[in-house]
Amino acid sequence: MSAQRVCLASDVPVAGTLRVELEGADGTVEVAVVRDEDGELHAISDICSHGQVSLSDGEVEGATIECWLHGSRFDLRTGKPLSPPAVRPVPVYPLTVEGEQVLVDVDAPL
Repeated sequence: MSAQRVCLASDVPVAGTLRVELEGADGTVEVAVVRDEDGELHAISDICSHGQVSLSDGEVEGATIECWLHGSRFDLRTGKPLSPPAVRPVPVYPLTVEGEQVLVDVDAPL
């Protein structure tokens, strides 16, 4: 598969998220499209690597997102956990913007 249209850039609030489900080669992939505080868009797995809950319900601060359940923070650019209890990264996906269209490729994690 290749990049899929997921939303309009204007659909994602500053320091906010939009949860989407995309079809990948291995089935449905839950993705959080996140706009950081600087206005940059990111695509990251919507599932916390520690608590198996939705990251899109968490808080965005700078270029990080915090899991609402246990407080783990993840870098939106790399998916690496920045605070416990999470120790495993979450997948980050290539995101491009063409005009107003946001495209994400869930089959080519970064």
